[in-house]
Amino acid sequence: MSRFSVRRLRLLLAASAAVAALATGAHAGPPFVTDDPEPTDLHKWEIYNFVGGSHTPGDTSGAAGLDLNYGGAKDLQLTAVFPIQFSGSHGQDWGMGDVELAAKYKFLHQDGPAGLDIAFFPRVFLPTAYDRHSDRHAALLLPIWAQKDYGKWSVFGGGGYTINPGPGNRGFWTSGLTVQRQVSDRLMLGAEVYHQTADAVGAKDFTGVNLGGAYRLVDHWSLLFSGGPGVQNAKQQGQYDFYLSLKADY
Repeated sequence: MSRFSVRRLRLLLAASAAVAALATGAHAGPPFVTDDPEPTDLHKWEIYNFVGGSHTPGDTSGAAGLDLNYGGAKDLQLTAVFPIQFSGSHGQDWGMGDVELAAKYKFLHQDGPAGLDIAFFPRVFLPTAYDRHSDRHAALLLPIWAQKDYGKWSVFGGGGYTINPGPGNRGFWTSGLTVQRQVSDRLMLGAEVYHQTADAVGAKDFTGVNLGGAYRLVDHWSLLFSGGPGVQNAKQQGQYDFYLSLKADY
């Protein structure tokens, strides 16, 4: 699995994947690589129309598609991501990406003894991609995410281990930390640092930083964005990352 496959899952949505309506309070997840413990509100939908990826010398790779989230029960979010992956010097090689299925369960709350929101957000990557964009093996991410709010500020982070079978692949760890602020009723801004160990034979550990935000355009529609450079082994693993999505919530 490529490094961006995991980036998608944590960003998208992602992750991917769980941002409640910005006007209702401090929420996290997309557009950041680092995910958060906040599930989609009960019986509500969040739909991200996204594109994102990373660039190394001679190659730009990533995915575009739909990231669907539904509040299936109290403190439970159900997620499905349907991506089209691209790669090449100008992103010209396109094909179906691996479908992602996930469930986020928040089992601790900030008003409890722990003083934190904490959630388990396992995600499975199904080998449904076009051959050039898949190694035909399912992978499984097992992360824990935590968050603490301080008025208009939020700090969230965590990480987990990905079981990554297949020839030449390695299981790997991912982690991240994000600080964000609700600047106004419509605008949120934040910054993050994130890290991943090598996911394949010959790959290297990677660390990156991102700046990002979300802006509510009108009721039920928001624009999310982020980007930033790699700071460890960037030439091999990603000189910079980018993410952009139009989000609907209802």
